[in-house]
Amino acid sequence: MGRERLRSRLSPGPAVMTARPFHVLGVQQIALGSLDRRALEALWVDCFGARVQTTFQSVLENVDETVLSLGRGLGRVELDLMQPLDPNARPAVHAPALHHVGLWLDDLRAAVLWLVLHGVRFTRGGIRRGASGHDVCFVHPKPSDYFPVCGQGVLIELVQAPAELVRQYWAAG
Repeated sequence: MGRERLRSRLSPGPAVMTARPFHVLGVQQIALGSLDRRALEALWVDCFGARVQTTFQSVLENVDETVLSLGRGLGRVELDLMQPLDPNARPAVHAPALHHVGLWLDDLRAAVLWLVLHGVRFTRGGIRRGASGHDVCFVHPKPSDYFPVCGQGVLIELVQAPAELVRQYWAAG
């Protein structure tokens, strides 16, 4: 399909929201993968001083992870160190090593609706509870015929920010 024809098919019509109804508040997380997450912990915990927050396992997501914390307040970023439960299963959380980047959003549901209407491709699973307890969904790293806007090789996690973070964001000006 030609680029112009695709663009005209995806152009918002009169009934489609054109003003973006959400804001990206900042980086929520960076997720790193390895066949051995303990090797990652040796660097991030033992050498850089990141603090362990929790651990998480999911057979459905093929992940065994340690959730770390870097920074404080609005500058706090979650660092997820992930290894696959089964290295031969999908998703392959260890490849690529920089697995995904998470972004805080002030209104996840409005964002997903608006982004889908603007041609953004999402992974399967929809909005669901993430490892840290926040609602999340993922922008797909690859395009499709119907959804040509994607992460261009990077998986992007969209995370609903807690009300207090949204309040702090707007109070900071």
